[in-house]
Amino acid sequence: MTHVLLIRLAGPLQSWGLVSRFTRRDTHSRPTKSAVIGLCAAALGLDRTADLGDDELPLAELRFGVRADRPGVPVRDYHTVGAGRFPLRPRDLITDHRRAAAVSRSMEAETGTTFGHHDLAHWYGAPKKIAKDPGSGGLISKQLKRDALITERWYLADAAFLAALEHEDRTLLARIAEALEHPQRLLWLGRKSCPPSGTLACGVHEGTIEDVFTRTPLLPDAAGEHHPWAWIQASPDDTEAAPINDQPVTFDADERTHTLRWETRTRIAIAETATGWDVLL
Repeated sequence: MTHVLLIRLAGPLQSWGLVSRFTRRDTHSRPTKSAVIGLCAAALGLDRTADLGDDELPLAELRFGVRADRPGVPVRDYHTVGAGRFPLRPRDLITDHRRAAAVSRSMEAETGTTFGHHDLAHWYGAPKKIAKDPGSGGLISKQLKRDALITERWYLADAAFLAALEHEDRTLLARIAEALEHPQRLLWLGRKSCPPSGTLACGVHEGTIEDVFTRTPLLPDAAGEHHPWAWIQASPDDTEAAPINDQPVTFDADERTHTLRWETRTRIAIAETATGWDVLL
């Protein structure tokens, strides 16, 4: 017998990147398995280097599915990063002897005797790309001036999804559910600027993801679609399955790795006997 943990993912903004780069941050049309497993790992207080295939917490082994009760609306954010000058701080001088020498020459012409009143033309206030100077051995910034970078960031506005994690061990899923409602770390919907709203964990249910999705009514904040789309993890041998590169291997910042998994796309016919919700929106 398998069991399924349902997770409500709703908020003003969500962003589920698949191929994001610095200047263009995309969002997938729905939550990815990597993001949802990362959400659970954060709630459990796991370190980024934690083994996702650990026998006690085999997060990577969980079968994943997501139902789009409210698909949301794609929103593009015009965003700039960098440029401009900022007052020098003590640490700026400590980390770059060139700044210290330059500011000592300019302080006589400036007003004020405390840090925060002095800046240098064409010098960026926050050190970037800190490295050791071959000559002096001191730490210096390799990037003194930065031009503004324009980035394109995409979000889903007013979306509501029902994610599902399937496993034979009910105790494991119950532990994750408890952590989601009492997280040890901050949680967000794909990006730090996207906090979740209301209840996340919506109970552990017997059956497969397909069965539970059918027996579970639409979320209270759904779009009114009676046959929502769902994407459910499948075997690579399934001829109707398509690959997606969101199977997490490690969240280690130095070697973050994902691999392919397969999923099918299907309409879910909600059973007439499905009961209502009792969640905090």
